[in-house]
Amino acid sequence: MHSLNSLRAKAREKCDGLGLLLLRLWVGQEFILAGFRKLSSGWEAPAWFAGLNFPAPVSWLPASLNWGVAGVAELVLGAALVLGLASRIAALGLVFITYVAVYSVHFDLGWAGWNQIDSDDGLGFKVPLMLGIMLVAIASQGPGRWSLDRCHKS
Repeated sequence: MHSLNSLRAKAREKCDGLGLLLLRLWVGQEFILAGFRKLSSGWEAPAWFAGLNFPAPVSWLPASLNWGVAGVAELVLGAALVLGLASRIAALGLVFITYVAVYSVHFDLGWAGWNQIDSDDGLGFKVPLMLGIMLVAIASQGPGRWSLDRCHKS
């Protein structure tokens, strides 16, 4: 029985941080792709983006600057998450970007859209809500054992 408990403890130790690693990799790559899509289409904001109603202080920026800043931030903060570098700050920055996206784009259905992705009536915020929850987990729990943040502390 003692060897079984020892085996469980070793397995638990080896797997410690695996969930946070997978979470960081998934969320990070989603934002890297979103940022890359924005930047690869140019620095000029498309008409659909320029016509959005943004919350303050984002609304104070010109649309094209907003487009570029969002693209760069998604790319840089997403890469930071993947690497596990300044993970809590990166996650909080991406929570803000997600909030702006929900406020500006994904709230067509109002609160009824919490469990909707895309419908004939408009966009819900199910996917951004899931990403936001994942980001809050990373911000509150840290990057986990397999991260540059953790290597830097050691």
